[in-house]
Amino acid sequence: MALAHTLGFPRIGAHRELKLALESFWRGDSNEAALRDSGRTLRARHWALQADAGMDLVAVGDFAWYDHVLNTLALLGAIPARFKFDPKRLTLSDYFTLARGSKEHFAMEMTKWFDTNYHYLVPEWTPNVCFDGGVDWLFDEIAEARAQNHRAKVVLVGPLTLLYLGKIKSGLTHKLDLLPRIVAGYQNVLKRLQAMGVEWVQIDEPILALDLDTAWRDAFAPTYAALTKAAPPLLLATYFDEVRAHAALLRDLPVAGVHLDLVRGADQLGDFLGDWPQDRVLSVGIVDGRNIWRTDLDAALVKLAPIQIALGDRLWIAPSCSLLHVPVDLAHETKLDAELKSWLAFATQKLDEIAVLKRALNHGTETVQPQFSAARAAVTARQHSPRIHNGLVQKRLAKVSDADAQRGAAFGARIVKQQAKWNLPPFPTTTIGSFPQTSEIRQARAAYKRGDIGHLDYLDKMRDEVRLVVRKQEELGLDVLVHGEPERNDMVEYFGEQLWGYGFTANGWVQSYGSRCVKPPFIYGDVCRPEAMTVSWSQFAQSLTEKPMKGMLTGPVTMLQWSFVRDDQPRETTALQIALALREEVCDLEKAGIGMIQIDEPAFREGLPLKSRHWPHYLDWAVRAFKMCASGVADETQIHTHMCYSEFNDILPWIAAMDADVITIETSRSDMKLLDGFGQFAYPNDIGPGVYDIHSPRVPNREEMARLLKKARGVIADARLWVNPDCGLKTRGWPETCEALSNMVLAARMLRQELREQGLVSHQVGTGAS
Repeated sequence: MALAHTLGFPRIGAHRELKLALESFWRGDSNEAALRDSGRTLRARHWALQADAGMDLVAVGDFAWYDHVLNTLALLGAIPARFKFDPKRLTLSDYFTLARGSKEHFAMEMTKWFDTNYHYLVPEWTPNVCFDGGVDWLFDEIAEARAQNHRAKVVLVGPLTLLYLGKIKSGLTHKLDLLPRIVAGYQNVLKRLQAMGVEWVQIDEPILALDLDTAWRDAFAPTYAALTKAAPPLLLATYFDEVRAHAALLRDLPVAGVHLDLVRGADQLGDFLGDWPQDRVLSVGIVDGRNIWRTDLDAALVKLAPIQIALGDRLWIAPSCSLLHVPVDLAHETKLDAELKSWLAFATQKLDEIAVLKRALNHGTETVQPQFSAARAAVTARQHSPRIHNGLVQKRLAKVSDADAQRGAAFGARIVKQQAKWNLPPFPTTTIGSFPQTSEIRQARAAYKRGDIGHLDYLDKMRDEVRLVVRKQEELGLDVLVHGEPERNDMVEYFGEQLWGYGFTANGWVQSYGSRCVKPPFIYGDVCRPEAMTVSWSQFAQSLTEKPMKGMLTGPVTMLQWSFVRDDQPRETTALQIALALREEVCDLEKAGIGMIQIDEPAFREGLPLKSRHWPHYLDWAVRAFKMCASGVADETQIHTHMCYSEFNDILPWIAAMDADVITIETSRSDMKLLDGFGQFAYPNDIGPGVYDIHSPRVPNREEMARLLKKARGVIADARLWVNPDCGLKTRGWPETCEALSNMVLAARMLRQELREQGLVSHQVGTGAS
């Protein structure tokens, strides 16, 4: 009899209950007891959903107050010593200080979890890091699950993945030097789980989907030989790509089972099934855990049937990866177009799909015929719907040439014209785009959507906010302004709502990090722009100031990556459709008098395939898509882009090939270390390394920002250096925003004064206003 389980479930709640509880606690409106009660309620609800759907084991340990990697560090006691917290007495306030920082502490660095938009806290590896044990939260959750009569499968980040994803901070030669200690830490946890009678432990090692060098590959056998000596049965989980290069290694590891992603690695099964050990479970991820399209149950059953013949009750059925990456429940979408809704499945529905497949295998398809019939009808309807294809879009795409993706002149010639036009001071100051989304803005948007206020009233409220943002920026002394984006609910959703081919949900929330949730749209058909999307807002903002006003757009790769993308055509085709729509917007902004246009691509690195052999193809079309939307303007029009929370060094040639006039990047949490690669590469265009972390409530003073800028000057020429925050200011409050930006402007002026004293003020950046 096949068994059903999930690798993890969304923790945030169908209505973002965890987000609301966290932010209430952070504001001081509730206490730790109330927050813990919220966590218990959510865990109980999610375990019940799994059990009621027919999962044979419920996932315990996938819940995290902020991030599952940080939870693992707290469990092992491996929190950075610089915080001076006692790992065994770590409070939730301490835990959030690690994640968010405080007046006394810089937060831990944050970056993307493989090729997803989920952000994890980066472990800090030093010679004295300890793995002697920390908080008991996991063990308490196991007791909770048992009290609710659930069969618990504990979920842990694996030791090699945890080591690999961390960063060496000082005095350590290689991360693997810590392997004996981290293995000992995991052994202590596993022994305790065994003593508690835990039935299974899922231990996630997604780094197996990467191109591992020999040292990391060779570390698996001794690591798992040590871990399995005194532990519950271990299910080693791989996901996000195929792992066929490690088939022999995985067969030989002394684990009780292995999970394979058969969505991202659909062709790898043959490398495992033929000689799979008789005493091992094989868990197959047959339902897509990364996208929201309904599963073709007929096709899935065809794949599963021979596996069951080969394995019998050693077959486990699961989603491809944790369901963390999809929304919780489609049932809450009461206003979604009925046809579109019939094509979708969220986390709760994916549990049902897994259970239906299990019942079909174990008891025959006749026992689940209605479910199969409904799925078959939905899949067929989607394939043949006239809403999917747009002949005009396809004809236009067919006419695109290489010349459409090239600026008129090279950067060296463009920047001279741009400097003459703008006459900016040395180290020009700007922001990334968004300003605080206050409760008043959100209330006005909600009232407009409900119909409580009319379009003109809503427009007036948003224009008042733009006036406020422009006035505050002028008072602060910023050199290049933005309109603040008060009208935008999200940097992807806002544009998707104005493009054909996009669909939207009311409650399709997905966690990005901590309490930050996004509601990705889904792309179901060919994409085009029926009319201008941002021109009137940027034009209005420019009318309020003599300073340059940046137009703000989200780039084609990010529009793709941060949406649930159609799976019936290549991703690059969809990206180029989006690029052509954005190209129209860029050209219209220029015609409206907007001479600086920022096309944000924070997901550019995120989209990079996990296998390096697939990089050139992705990077070629991703660069082409960006250049396609940016290359229809005159040399004097300055194109900006922004990237954040990613490792850039290995793709710098392609970032340079994007040929943006100015790139801004997140660098403050790494203390400007992320900038080193740009210096070593001799990045040719202008660059703005972020000088303060907007994801932390901590406000650095001007001396701290000036110190970071001086480090940047050691890497980037003064003539190419801009000054800006790490990211947009949407999530921050006005008092801290004004204080931080004031300090940032003062830091830039400190550096300008140094240039004056050195007699260098007349360098090619221009003199402008001080």
